Amino acid sequence: MNLLSRILYDMVYHTTPILLCVLGGLFAYKAGVLNIALEGMMLAGSFIAVFVALHTQNTLLIYLSALLVCVVIGLVFAYLAVKKKGNVIIIGLAINMLVPAIASFILQYMGVPNLTAKWVNPSDFRIDIPLIKDIPYLGSILSGHPLGTYIGLLMIFVASIVLYKTRFGIYTRVIGESPNAATSLGIQANKYATWAILIGALCCGVAGLNLSYERLGIFTNGMTAGRGFIAIAAIYCGKGKPVQSAMYALIFGLARSLAINLSVFAGPISALFDIIPYLLMVAILAINSAYEIRNYRIRTYW
Repeated sequence: MNLLSRILYDMVYHTTPILLCVLGGLFAYKAGVLNIALEGMMLAGSFIAVFVALHTQNTLLIYLSALLVCVVIGLVFAYLAVKKKGNVIIIGLAINMLVPAIASFILQYMGVPNLTAKWVNPSDFRIDIPLIKDIPYLGSILSGHPLGTYIGLLMIFVASIVLYKTRFGIYTRVIGESPNAATSLGIQANKYATWAILIGALCCGVAGLNLSYERLGIFTNGMTAGRGFIAIAAIYCGKGKPVQSAMYALIFGLARSLAINLSVFAGPISALFDIIPYLLMVAILAINSAYEIRNYRIRTYW
């Protein structure tokens, strides 16, 4: 595999956890709830997946446990933010700080710096897609990824259909755009907002599984490295639209891929390449904000 193919393969590889968080988070975004807790949910899924894998080799139990813990966190977030009308920023940040603190406590209690399920072989999770794997160039980029990657790609279409072609999606968008109008129509705003948050929690669980269990079989505290916040940036820049938001996630995945592959040739300064995705996030947000301000001034002027 040449350098270009490796960069493109890694782009898809590193886009996956961000993409899953984006597609899950935009449901809550459309319901008028900014789910700041994406980072914490994803880290919780990563931790539980490897923790259960360390004590059992039951793959089904590993997947279910990671999804379940994220659903529980989603229920807590929904209860405080939706039912009790709490500040979503404070609640989300509290979850984001609480999850790594609990993980750190358990790691210290066990006397280990990280969790390693030695029986896990990442190559076992790679799926070679029939027909596609034989296509020159394209096959080496799209084939050979773990299940989480294909769930993420499929979710782009699923999210587009659910949000714009189903009653659930229409009601969710109505709630986000005008809660009072939704209530006057008899729509149970809290119910749909809660379900939107839980969908995001499930996607974060899959993202966490992909990040730790499917890739390495290793959990290191803080391994999400801001991917949840990058997902929020992608949702914001894509205005909550599945395809556009997914494209921004892909851009961040490309930045991460370039940082890793180009650092090989950088020698002593290779560590500087790790900041590329975060610099890109700041740049995109700045450009997007400037564009929004410009359009607002034009509309105001006319």
